[in-house]
Amino acid sequence: MKIFVFGSSITSSYWNGAATYYRGIYSNLARLGHEITFAEPDAYDRQQHRDSGDYSYVESVVYSSPSDLPQLFRQAAQADLIVKHSGVGADDAELELAVVRTIESHAIRVFWDVDAPATLARVEHDRSDPFRSLIPEYDLILTYGGGPPVVDHYCRLGARDCFPIYNGLDPEAHFPVAKDHCVECDLVLVANRLPDRERRVADFFIGAAELAPDLHFILGGEGWEGKRLPRNIRWIGHVGTADHNRVNCSARVVLNLNRDSMASVGFSPPTRIFEAAGAGACLITDAWTGIEMFFEPGEEILLASSAGEIVTLLRDTGSQRAGQIGSAMRQRALHGHTYAQRAAQVSELLVRVGNQQSAVA
Repeated sequence: MKIFVFGSSITSSYWNGAATYYRGIYSNLARLGHEITFAEPDAYDRQQHRDSGDYSYVESVVYSSPSDLPQLFRQAAQADLIVKHSGVGADDAELELAVVRTIESHAIRVFWDVDAPATLARVEHDRSDPFRSLIPEYDLILTYGGGPPVVDHYCRLGARDCFPIYNGLDPEAHFPVAKDHCVECDLVLVANRLPDRERRVADFFIGAAELAPDLHFILGGEGWEGKRLPRNIRWIGHVGTADHNRVNCSARVVLNLNRDSMASVGFSPPTRIFEAAGAGACLITDAWTGIEMFFEPGEEILLASSAGEIVTLLRDTGSQRAGQIGSAMRQRALHGHTYAQRAAQVSELLVRVGNQQSAVA
């Protein structure tokens, strides 16, 4: 199947948390025989911060927006499947409309939401939002998280079909490596500074550092310059995907904090969880509904509901126990949560939708 994709970026993780997800999904769809064109706008300095790696599994098209859109629409019309991801970052509303109405084609049209809680909150807040009326026109809605609450919500808005395709592990990209003493610490958090995450970072991560001045913390991610941090937190800036294994393997424990919207909806394991799992790192995550679908709390992952609980876990979890938990998490991810399995699920869904369209025709 020829697939044409509009997404934020597959070549750069700079201010783009979906990069790992895109790479895992589309590299494995390519292995299944699909031909993929991934179109990303030249925006947010991402092309100046491209990650090293081989992206030959897709035809990568970097375009100027909006001047290149007409040519892209003509190219997309030749595909069997056209995908519009949420949060492209340039001309999103025009792309959402074009995929279902402007582009003349017999292709399957899919809206693939990589931030469903934010999208759904937006269309509920503003019922005149143009995307709200377009939802029923897509042949399929896919989301990278959210589970039953998100599926039910999209269906109430008229979606023909909606399925979650969760984040997963690419074992070729995320795996155990030697510890780097330059980033060795008791707890590391890699998270860009975003409005609906900053409060949780302050409450959980910075709060834990204040409660445990004898422990060493590292904060990675963009946007934290100027933020007042306790003396036992070191900010290391943007952590590119090539450095994820090194950073995850050098901390005794890794922390994941979901954004407010993801935490409230639940069933939304972010890419960071599976990146840590691949590295065999011991991970603490803020507690949210549905985590047990992916990893067993207390054995494969640790849960915390406050800064105090994070400190207690850090003091109770020595290096040996942390290694056991990280190893168990990695084995669970390899067994049941790889991107190869996610891509197979997507491929099966596309065959089903294609058969349904053929039957109607």
